Amino acid sequence: MDPNKVIDGKAFAAGLTQRIGDAVAEFTAAGHPQPGLAVVLVGEDPASQVYVRNKIRTTTEAGMRSIEYKLDVSTSQDELMALIEKLNQDDEVDGILVQLPLPKQIDGDAVINAIDPEKDVDGFHVINVGRLSIGLDSLIPCTPYGCIMLLEDHFGDLSGKSAVVVGRSNIVGKPMAQLLLSRNCTVTVAHSRTANLQDVCRQADIVVAAVGRPEMIDGDWIKEGAVVIDVGINRVPAPERGEGKFRLTGDVDYESAGAKASAITPVPGGVGPMTIACLLRNTMVAAARRRGVEVPSSIG
Repeated sequence: MDPNKVIDGKAFAAGLTQRIGDAVAEFTAAGHPQPGLAVVLVGEDPASQVYVRNKIRTTTEAGMRSIEYKLDVSTSQDELMALIEKLNQDDEVDGILVQLPLPKQIDGDAVINAIDPEKDVDGFHVINVGRLSIGLDSLIPCTPYGCIMLLEDHFGDLSGKSAVVVGRSNIVGKPMAQLLLSRNCTVTVAHSRTANLQDVCRQADIVVAAVGRPEMIDGDWIKEGAVVIDVGINRVPAPERGEGKFRLTGDVDYESAGAKASAITPVPGGVGPMTIACLLRNTMVAAARRRGVEVPSSIG
């Protein structure tokens, strides 16, 4: 892979995190309280535990206050809702994040929509979703926002670009399409029922893969010179590394797609680091808005 084609999300996220830290320092120096992020983890899902640890570490590194709640897997809906209401009322908490997935006995949609929209740093509350869809200021889902930041860093102006988003989830696909539309792209949202999916992708200047199928999109799907953003992260067997070993891969075949693309995000090291950086960005935005302070342009 030509290193000049690689979109280094890890490096961009490090720079963004530094700018957020500077904004936090300026915010607190002006007499405002340290921005606080509450992270709620229910159960002991290994992947969620790792992700939460990373969030907590980067939150404190950026100068924010991290508040962690670890709840038993048997926690009831009522118990979780009571905690969220407590956090909604806590003036020292600017952002609330409930780590997904949740145990079967808990209604995830009800939990998300119980969070104060002004503290909904995941950007999943129906009010934030609705505001995004009609172009109003909102807290934006972290992964799509990280993708749009990488694209704007690469292209500058996205106006007039043809974009295909492969995947229509509420977490990535739909908000990604809204963000691209807001940048004046011509957007197609493709999915498992899309006819001639390969041909649809071949027309795009930008392909965003968020379908959850390892290496589904290969070089034959990519127009020469397109930019590829791979949101997928899949754990697949790697027998060449030994018995029982695994490797991480995206939804795109990196080598073949990279041969055609002008730029591509790797997995890992592409979109993933941007998700956590944008969570910190949303927390800083929430803290500033709650206190009537202008959000620094340096953090997007």
